[in-house]
Amino acid sequence: MTYASLSATLSMPYTTEDGGTSSDIVVFDKDEHAVIEQILKSLQAYAPGVLSNIANYITTLEQVAVAVSRYPSIQRSTVLAGEHRSAETLIDTLCSSAPASRLLTLPTKVILGKSFLIAKFQTFSALTKIAMNAFFEEKDIQALRRITLRAMFALMAEDVYTMLLDNAELQHETRKDIAELLTELWEHRLDEHSSSFAPVLHKVWTARNKLAPNFGSMLGVSELFLLSMELDESWERFMIAKLADPEIGQALEEFLFGISYEKINFIRNVLKERKASALSRDEAYNLLGFKREFPSDDPRGFYTSFIDRKSNAESRRRLQVPGPKRTLEDLYIQFIFEEGLSDT
Repeated sequence: MTYASLSATLSMPYTTEDGGTSSDIVVFDKDEHAVIEQILKSLQAYAPGVLSNIANYITTLEQVAVAVSRYPSIQRSTVLAGEHRSAETLIDTLCSSAPASRLLTLPTKVILGKSFLIAKFQTFSALTKIAMNAFFEEKDIQALRRITLRAMFALMAEDVYTMLLDNAELQHETRKDIAELLTELWEHRLDEHSSSFAPVLHKVWTARNKLAPNFGSMLGVSELFLLSMELDESWERFMIAKLADPEIGQALEEFLFGISYEKINFIRNVLKERKASALSRDEAYNLLGFKREFPSDDPRGFYTSFIDRKSNAESRRRLQVPGPKRTLEDLYIQFIFEEGLSDT
């Protein structure tokens, strides 16, 4: 069995007979098609026993995409029970509705589309494990990881855009632009804009895993310098422009040390009580009884950390207690977004 023998997959958004653009969910783009083709050829040669399972994974994912795509397009105008709906009315609703009521007012395609993206992430996580166990070439394993990361960043982009949408401090026009980005992402479950921030955030996470930060000085100059040296100019501009903001420093501490603002303060107090100068990250984790759920190079670790920090930030904002009210990802993506606006 080869990839060619599987059911045809949906590819990039295509032009319809009437000259419009397809509203189908995109299962795999051209690069992803090529990676899957190579993986299936390798499995056929070295691990034919698992090929049928992989075929089932891919076919099921396609079927999910087909089911989601049957719901009305988010971008096209429709009339339901005499009510006009379009991308413009959805953008207005997103900007005016309260976060608590948003879930039950979103188009069904939006809700199911997120489930598709999670399924895609899990499919490629499984493919990566299979490739590693079958001792595939490192380039093939890395190609699978890149696709997994792309799905993860699409999930993260939706979360961050929603957080920015709920930021009352942003101008209405900016929030409308963000709502438009959301509608584009929801239509095909692709986010072309994430290419401006996803590689940098991945580099930040990779650099973070290479560092061995000291819990005595906490956010030391050396740690920050090492972190910035591995990244690109946009991150350096962000650091230079924003690091004086206490919230940025707190959000960066959470990201760098992998624990919450509250736990960081607890460690600080323990150090004072013990009159100790420093703790390593592992020593601090042992003190807190904290254990990593995933290996450092597993994308699920990154996304889990983001969701934990996002939940904590939302709780602090709601309760008006000290600590960062937004995640580092949220703050950085807003910076990139506003920088882009200033250039136009």
